[in-house]
Amino acid sequence: MNPSGNRLFFPLMMAATLLAGPASAFNLDSDTPIKVSADSARIDDSAGTAIYSGDVELTQGEVQLNAERVVLYRNPQGLSRIEASGTPAHYRQPAQDGSGVTNARALNITWSARDNQLTFERQALIEQGGNTFRGDVIHYNTVNRVVTAEGGNSSGEGSGRVEMVIQPRSSGQ
Repeated sequence: MNPSGNRLFFPLMMAATLLAGPASAFNLDSDTPIKVSADSARIDDSAGTAIYSGDVELTQGEVQLNAERVVLYRNPQGLSRIEASGTPAHYRQPAQDGSGVTNARALNITWSARDNQLTFERQALIEQGGNTFRGDVIHYNTVNRVVTAEGGNSSGEGSGRVEMVIQPRSSGQ
């Protein structure tokens, strides 16, 4: 840990409950296609990139990513990485078990197929079922269901620390 307190880094297994429902962000083994709509697009087959700008919406089934700009990276195996940016970019995914919806936002959202990881950077906030998780950078390993978070410099946006609010269980349980 950084002794100055300006940056805080620690793994949060408990925070995985915020993202417990999703098994993966985008499923490349699915028969469901990934659809993209935007105001403009630039596709460079030789570089393996597609850049979408202006009110971009990327969906696969019920998984949805909205941003001002999205870059898709392809390799010979297929889609390898998605980078989204906005003020903020938004990510939404229903839990596979029907227990709710995960809503997240950050200035930058990245999905990496190789790492099985979603990364929310800068002003990151994840909400699910009344629970909230906030940090400057939040990494979520979609296979191992492990969340790691870092705080940032304190600013008008927050304390600079990782913050989590977990709702109590209802009294009937």
